[in-house]
Amino acid sequence: MEITLNGAAHPLEDGQSVADLVAALNLSQQAIAVAVNRSIVTRNRWAEHQLQQYDQVDVVRAIGGG
Repeated sequence: MEITLNGAAHPLEDGQSVADLVAALNLSQQAIAVAVNRSIVTRNRWAEHQLQQYDQVDVVRAIGGG
């Protein structure tokens, strides 16, 4: 299947969760926020939130600074 990840087409196997996507992107240990179709998915729901064909996924990384 295909999703849109941060505005670009991204292939993904069927049945993948947000947690699977984050792990595949090597972002599991980083301070990030994930939105699917413009709705935030909290970290405690990543494993249960299954991605669907044509979902719009935005991953935002928190960067400290001042």
